[in-house]
This record gives sequence, C-alpha cells and structure tokens, in this order.
Amino acid sequence: METAFRAVLLAWLAADVALASALNAIVEEAPLRAALPWLALTASASTDWSTKDATGREVRVALELNYRGDDPLADSGLIAAIERRVESLPAEQSAAGFRIASLLFLRARAEQRGEALRALRLEYRARLLAA
Repeated sequence: METAFRAVLLAWLAADVALASALNAIVEEAPLRAALPWLALTASASTDWSTKDATGREVRVALELNYRGDDPLADSGLIAAIERRVESLPAEQSAAGFRIASLLFLRARAEQRGEALRALRLEYRARLLAA
C-alpha cells in the first residue's frame, strides 16, 4: 500500500494546474536535473495498521520543496497551496486498492542551504485500509 499511496499522492499533486505551473518538477526522489523550484516525495515509511477485518498500513511521507529566495516568506503562497492540495486528497482510492482513513500533517522543517537556496520539508501521516 505504501508504494500505491506514494504514486497516488504524486499524481494528485501533479494534477493541480496551479502547482504544476509554479513548480518545475513534481517527482519521486530529488531530481537529478531540474531548475528550482521543485517538489519531491523524498522519504516514506510504513507500519501495520490492520484491524480485525481489514488490512491496513500507516504510511508516513516527507515532501521536500526546494526553492531559491532571500525572503523566507517569498514562497509562503506556494507552500500553502501544496499543503491544501495534500490535505484535499480524496479518501476513496479504490482503483489503487485502498481507502484513506485519515491524513494528518505532522511537522514541517525549513532550512537555508546557502546562496539563497531554501528547502522546506513537510511530513504527513496517512492511515490506509485495503479496499
């Protein structure tokens, strides 16, 4: 379910016209060559979250936005748009073989990486049940 969830989440993000036009790449793992800004699903981990009658997984994912700017608030609109899009992922994903029982923002971490490069990591927890 973890791999299917990753694919669904990336497709959902890429399908947003505003995000797709604001970002040069929406990919799994950091792109080898892409101009800033770009968004990558850089990490995930899963554990069992089954119930008595359904197979389930708790999946934690980390999205990383890399961009350039001297002002830490310069891309706050883009960051808010990414958060809104993730949190609006439809629960019913029967074509992918699961249903989202809950999707929760866990934490964010921002850092400056020199020469006006910035990175923001957004972490989410999804609890999934087999469809």
